[in-house]
Amino acid sequence: MTKLGIIGSGAIGAGIARLAVAARHEVVIANSRGPESLAGLVEELGESAGAGEVADAASFGEMVVLAVPLSAYGALPVDALHAKTVLSTGNYYPSRDERIEELDSHALTTAEYEQALLPGTVIVKAFNNILAHHIPALARPAGATDRSGLAVAGDDAGAKQAVGTLVSTLGFDPVDAGSLAESWRFEPESGAYTPVYVADLDVFAENYLADAGAPLPADRLRELLAASHRPDVASRTF
Repeated sequence: MTKLGIIGSGAIGAGIARLAVAARHEVVIANSRGPESLAGLVEELGESAGAGEVADAASFGEMVVLAVPLSAYGALPVDALHAKTVLSTGNYYPSRDERIEELDSHALTTAEYEQALLPGTVIVKAFNNILAHHIPALARPAGATDRSGLAVAGDDAGAKQAVGTLVSTLGFDPVDAGSLAESWRFEPESGAYTPVYVADLDVFAENYLADAGAPLPADRLRELLAASHRPDVASRTF
């Protein structure tokens, strides 16, 4: 059992919270609107879950999940996160986050940029290359023949192993995707991003929320990561 702090209560944060409670982890979840806004979700999750302020979730967790946009990182409680393993689920979307020179120029990956924003933490990247509704849809118990792989990247071997163990309890086979510098391999528009979990690309193109998802074996994910390409983020127009 792990004490898990989750910052962000959108589809990804809430989805991970549901899987965590089902796996008998203890959860404190927080968002920018305050714990009162989470009363319904906490009631659904049951007695293993609670709501708090962002600093409460950061302090509670042996590991902390960040499911917030890059623009929210500046408001995070750095002191409460100090020395914590932080599982970052986010991506850089210039249309939402505005232009970030270090990312457009490939000076840093998104994960490396997040690490720079949160000194004193240990960033590990996971759950950023799968659609939120595919997370619960594709979660399977250990040993299931249709269990999917999930990429995990980080610079600290111990932290990466701890996140991998958590990922496994949540229903996926962790796949070592290398260092934070290599995490571009499963960023948006790379060869190992969300379409790799899609069941029907035509349905996905018309309405991505209607796609039920399809299992992606760990070995196939390793092949996709190895063959991935780094997208030219700076060339995107909006």
